[in-house]
Amino acid sequence: MKVAVTPIFDPSVGRRMRVACFMSGSGTNTRKIIERSLEEDARYEVVLIFTDVRDDRLDRSGEKRCRALDIAEEYGVPYECIDILDFYRSHGRKTKRDLTLRPIYDEEVARRIEPYNIDVIALAGYMSIITKPLLDRYPGRIVNVHPADLSIMEGGRRKYVGLHAVRDAILAGERYLYSTTHVVREKVDYGEILVRSKPVPVILPEGVTLEDLKRDKELLEKVVRENQNRLKRHGDWVIYPLTLQMIAEGRIALDGEGGVYIDGVLMPYGLRL
Repeated sequence: MKVAVTPIFDPSVGRRMRVACFMSGSGTNTRKIIERSLEEDARYEVVLIFTDVRDDRLDRSGEKRCRALDIAEEYGVPYECIDILDFYRSHGRKTKRDLTLRPIYDEEVARRIEPYNIDVIALAGYMSIITKPLLDRYPGRIVNVHPADLSIMEGGRRKYVGLHAVRDAILAGERYLYSTTHVVREKVDYGEILVRSKPVPVILPEGVTLEDLKRDKELLEKVVRENQNRLKRHGDWVIYPLTLQMIAEGRIALDGEGGVYIDGVLMPYGLRL
């Protein structure tokens, strides 16, 4: 039986693709996505910035934890916020670790964003796990960028997933880092691969070895932070706007069985730059 291949977005609707950026922090990816949308040939527009962090929440240094409102005001993009800690506390929880509440939260998010007629949700440093209410409302239409090559496997599983992918890759002795855009599915970091960045070399301080990093937690954190920042510049900021532009042009399609088609060609590991 022939598999039905459907573009994530069909440009034959005769308008630009409507994107919502979800973010929880500094919003550098959101900025790059918006900046690309303002270029003359852009086929998408950012119609909403949504955040799960209230504007007045501060980090340990006294700085704003999230810049979503600042970015929204700077670019004139609508803004919505449902602070997830406030939500959890209103349900008698002190932290957001209880994932049984997350679908209830996402139900509220889905209701809040419904009026914006969103085609694609772009997770841009969004730190809350996406659950079924949003996955079902936007099937195959939620995308993310991850700081690793998601095609690398070990023991039948993707090797570099989760929050510490850059650290894990460095400690495993990888010589290069990659960013990967992917479709968001229920299993975190396991959706279809869309675009993988060019390799970004791992750089260690002169004379520092992997054994040094394993012994010195502070040094490790510094090296990871420096390499991750370089990966953002040369990986995330390049491939995320590119991925959204390709989706908006109708160039990326899914078959619903894990297959990704780019310009009509099956590409199991997505586009590799």
